[in-house]
Amino acid sequence: MDVNIENATIKHLDKLFDIEAQCFDQEAFTKRQISYLLTDYNSIALIAKVNADIAGFIIAQVDLEDNTEYGHIITLNIPPNYRRQGIATKLLNEMEARLKQRGIMECRLEVREDNHSAIKLYHNLGYQTMGKLEKYYGKKHGLYLKKSF
Repeated sequence: MDVNIENATIKHLDKLFDIEAQCFDQEAFTKRQISYLLTDYNSIALIAKVNADIAGFIIAQVDLEDNTEYGHIITLNIPPNYRRQGIATKLLNEMEARLKQRGIMECRLEVREDNHSAIKLYHNLGYQTMGKLEKYYGKKHGLYLKKSF
């Protein structure tokens, strides 16, 4: 299976919103929020394409803390029919490469505490759990992870 990583644009909004709804329940981003993220100057948005089909997407923002920029993965979505095929890994690797090209040496993200497959993926890619986020996802707890490059 050939997976091509491309820049996501506002023209992908409807499909990305459909994928978001497949991946998340009450914590899903609204179409308006995704639209904002796709057009924000500080965002990097990528899609994974298999043939002509969008098989997942990732959006990160460049944030600043103590005069140091870092990448913040806002959302990573792979629809159920494309999971466990290495697409999330390809998206994360490409996002990290784009951040490094900008001189950014750290990436952070949040993940729901009970999303064991995502946590395993992040740990396998070198992300370390830094703390617990109480009721970050409504009634569900989250974990705060980061990786230095």
